[in-house]
Amino acid sequence: MSGPATAPRIVIVDYGMGNRRSVEKALERTGARVELASDRAALAQADGLVVPGVGAFPRAMESLGRLGLDDLIVERVDAGTPLLGICLGVQLLFDSSRELGGARGLGLIAGEVLPLQADGLKLPHIGWSDVRWAQPSPLTQGLPEGEAFYHVHSFAPVPARSEDLLGEAQYGHPFASAVQHGHLFGVQFHPEKSSTAGLRVLANFVSVCARERRPAAA
Repeated sequence: MSGPATAPRIVIVDYGMGNRRSVEKALERTGARVELASDRAALAQADGLVVPGVGAFPRAMESLGRLGLDDLIVERVDAGTPLLGICLGVQLLFDSSRELGGARGLGLIAGEVLPLQADGLKLPHIGWSDVRWAQPSPLTQGLPEGEAFYHVHSFAPVPARSEDLLGEAQYGHPFASAVQHGHLFGVQFHPEKSSTAGLRVLANFVSVCARERRPAAA
């Protein structure tokens, strides 16, 4: 595990999907103690959880369920552990997705994951898009309005509550690129591929975890 002993312990949820190693390396650059794990003890002791993901929503939920991590993630969030979902990981936080016939999500944020309304633009959306912040947040501290982040996706979450929308980008039509619900955060873009701005997002999340640190669950 990287980082000094006093640094917050960030556990990347390892359920077999996504660019876990690149997220791990980016988090290590923030000075956090970082661990890839799928066992209950490691997740229960984390100061913060990161759920990455690349691929299809139904398969991701199947993998989380098979490992018994779906209920555990909900338990940890309910207990106050900060969580950051990245790309597919943010979509999993919502109630459901229509991808590949549809599937239920973790239900931590009200809303549905829908196909991008791209107005004829090529899908998936691959590349840099400016994100305009809808509200202040500790996740975006120090970032200017209209910062560009790297996206790779064909679907995006649609929050049911406007207050859960943190940042919006556009590809054809506007879409939710960042969300926040209490200590629960999610970004549709890849911070680990978004240069200095992406590292700032990750560093800000680590700072949230440091402030919210609490005794580990039994």
